[in-house]
Amino acid sequence: MERLSNRLNRLAPSATLAMSQKSAEMKAQGIDVINMSVGEPDFNTPDHIKEAAKKAVDDNWSRYSPVPGYADLREAIVAKLKNENNLDYTTDEIIVSNGAKQSVCNAVMALVDDGEEVIIPTPYWVSYPQMALLAGATPIFVNAGFEQNFKITAEQLEKAITPKTRMLILCSPSNPTGSVYSKEELKSLAEVILKHDDLYVLADEIYEHINYIGHHESIAQFPGMKERTIIINGISKAYAMTGWRIGYMAAPKWIVKGCNKLQGQYTSGPCSVSQKAALAAYVESQACVEEMRVAFERRRDLIVELASQIPGLEVNKPEGAFYLFPKCSSFFGKRTESGKTIATSSDLAMYLLEDAHVATVGGDAFGDPDCFRMSYATSDDNIREAIRRIAEALKKLQ
Repeated sequence: MERLSNRLNRLAPSATLAMSQKSAEMKAQGIDVINMSVGEPDFNTPDHIKEAAKKAVDDNWSRYSPVPGYADLREAIVAKLKNENNLDYTTDEIIVSNGAKQSVCNAVMALVDDGEEVIIPTPYWVSYPQMALLAGATPIFVNAGFEQNFKITAEQLEKAITPKTRMLILCSPSNPTGSVYSKEELKSLAEVILKHDDLYVLADEIYEHINYIGHHESIAQFPGMKERTIIINGISKAYAMTGWRIGYMAAPKWIVKGCNKLQGQYTSGPCSVSQKAALAAYVESQACVEEMRVAFERRRDLIVELASQIPGLEVNKPEGAFYLFPKCSSFFGKRTESGKTIATSSDLAMYLLEDAHVATVGGDAFGDPDCFRMSYATSDDNIREAIRRIAEALKKLQ
């Protein structure tokens, strides 16, 4: 008898990965698909980082690594947090994992018990509620829609907190919206959190360096908040190193110790060579980070300008990351030339893939059914052509 565990049956597959796979299948059939579904920089890993990895191979860094990561990498992360964020951590408050995704999951599994609640602002990254469900918790969604620039308020947070609330997951800059919380907005949320014992915030800061409004602000900076904050970050977005699979957590020592215990039982330490590459990313020149950020900002301006010209789409101006999350509900109820009705944003995303050959992701997957996500981590030419195709396809809907 084929029977998967209830734990697994609670989970939904990743919609972003599903759309990326479908577009790859169409490409394999010779169809010219522009893939704007996946959240991945299109740049190559900078040469000096690749050289560090090659040297690590030649120097035989091929043994098991310590569960929390090499000491020199954790020291470099401590220095980064001090120099860039003015936050004081020690190496035993850092644990390096197999990508920031594992770091997020580690934190949820280590802190949240069956029957507890995890507050997740909507729209959210697809994996947050799934990780809460994996831990046996209940995701509590707080709607931050297009009209409020996809950011929750302190009042909304206060209303959502119950005696069962254990964690708030906050992503800034945000996937899927590109919204960035200001220092004042974070301070107001911190004041709410500090009023409630045993409430922690998981601050997903993986898009920290892809920021178009100035210096990144962390919620951990406010008095009393470092003890309540689990910072998640890594090398994948800032250094174009998605496949190297290195992320980290900075948190109170007792939380890191718990995650060390957890990680030690199901993956152990992350890849030795990737850690040496990550070390080079953190301690050597940061010019590559700014070069990529400037390119992303140019692309942001381009896609906002072009998408704003499409009748029926409502477009905001993202302040970070590399996503556009336009409102598309004006197309719901319209029909395609083949007679299909567009009932949801996922229907619209599928129509755009099949008709315009542009892969996007419906907002249903992110908890906001009125919008859809486009990644502009692609060339200027691809952006221009993708928006042209989308405009033509939407014009055909009746």
